[in-house]
Amino acid sequence: MYAGVVAGSVVATVKDDALEGVPLLIVRKVENGRDAGLVVAADHTRQAGRGDHVYLIGSKEAARIFRELPRIPPADAAIVGFIDTYNEEV
Repeated sequence: MYAGVVAGSVVATVKDDALEGVPLLIVRKVENGRDAGLVVAADHTRQAGRGDHVYLIGSKEAARIFRELPRIPPADAAIVGFIDTYNEEV
């Protein structure tokens, strides 16, 4: 599980049928308060927007979070919740 900030969205003219209706968002990963690169994540919450602090799961568990869909989609990262507050100990 990791944290990030939504930086934007992805428009795909063609994508796997299992991902129809699932927004794809660009998330800037945050590790120890620093930028850790970008990742495209499927938005399980279907509510995240630019600037939202979110937490994600990766690997095969990301695809399993969409178990309500007819079949498991090809996803390596999924947004599963929002971060209300973020504190760091220095």
